[in-house]
Amino acid sequence: MPAAPSSTTVAGLVTALVGFLSSFAVVLTGLRAVGATPGQAASGLVVLSVAMGLATVLLAQRTRMPITVAWSTPGAALLATASAPSWDEAVGAFVLVGALVLLTAAWPRLGTAIGAIPPVLAQAMLAGVLVPLCLQPVRSALEIPWLVVPVVLVWAVLLRFSPRWAVPAAFAVTLGITGWLAWRDGGLDAAALVPALEWTTPDVASTAAVGLALPLFLVTMASQNVPGMAVLAAYGYRAPWRPAMAVTGAGTLLGAPFGGHAVNLAAISAALAAGPEAHPDPSRRWLAARTAGLAYIGLALVSAAVAALVVTAPAGFVAAAAGLALWPVLAASLSGALARAEDRIPVVATFLVAISGVTVGGVGSAFWSLVVGLAFWAWYRPQPAAAPA
Repeated sequence: MPAAPSSTTVAGLVTALVGFLSSFAVVLTGLRAVGATPGQAASGLVVLSVAMGLATVLLAQRTRMPITVAWSTPGAALLATASAPSWDEAVGAFVLVGALVLLTAAWPRLGTAIGAIPPVLAQAMLAGVLVPLCLQPVRSALEIPWLVVPVVLVWAVLLRFSPRWAVPAAFAVTLGITGWLAWRDGGLDAAALVPALEWTTPDVASTAAVGLALPLFLVTMASQNVPGMAVLAAYGYRAPWRPAMAVTGAGTLLGAPFGGHAVNLAAISAALAAGPEAHPDPSRRWLAARTAGLAYIGLALVSAAVAALVVTAPAGFVAAAAGLALWPVLAASLSGALARAEDRIPVVATFLVAISGVTVGGVGSAFWSLVVGLAFWAWYRPQPAAAPA
């Protein structure tokens, strides 16, 4: 009788499956929105899966901590509503993000400068860029209810009884329905099922690339790397900041020309490998992270098939599932941004500019929302009263 898999193996596999299934559609939607062809988007999904798998294995092996790496889901959501005149400029932005993360590892003052940006403004910016995609389930439920409503029902039921699996199950149903439709209409192109990388020469000098890179970098740092460190700390792990940034920055930089937008410390899925469910002994939980990394590399082999299947879906169907997956992220962003009454005017200004979708000088609304938010923060926010002499 074969031996049962260890708890670290199970936890690692669950971490990888939840991490991949919960957001792959968000990644594909974001890459397509900034100009990627189906082949380039598939390449991006492949290289991201490999990069976060290798980075997870490396960090877990070297630190003996359950450090897991993921693609930037908030960053992909930002791309879905961003303005990039061309794919090579978007790839240029990805290269710049990787360079900035590496600079954060090499130059601590940059990390200090990022920490000086009020977190509530970063949350408000993220909430603003999430809203258009989060509205997609509502729109698609009216346009194609026979497809979207079953997905929403599965998501809602599992959100009540097994929240961890609500989004993966919703995406599994989405893929199942899409697969059936593709089979009914003649199947898939076999060549598209094979993983392949497509090189794009990045344009790092354009205004659009710089304007997209800055908000993508800030969202990745504020919504993934910083919370990821906090999750690990909550389970008693003091993860090394500079090596983690060096590895994820290098992974982003190397994967960018093949369509990978950003890899970073896992935040939402980090607890699956770092918690007691992975192993009662905290010193053994790094094995769960290593298993998750190996599983991500394995998932890269099927990611091209997933991307090819998504391309065949009816308009708005996969985007609806992606938007549904981001509802909890939107709720958390709004809750955090509006928690303090004295912050609300700068927060609302940031949120409204981000949601507006305006483009000025080739730079999208995410960047300008931070500019406006910081201006309101400096001018409007009440200052603490001076201590009596």
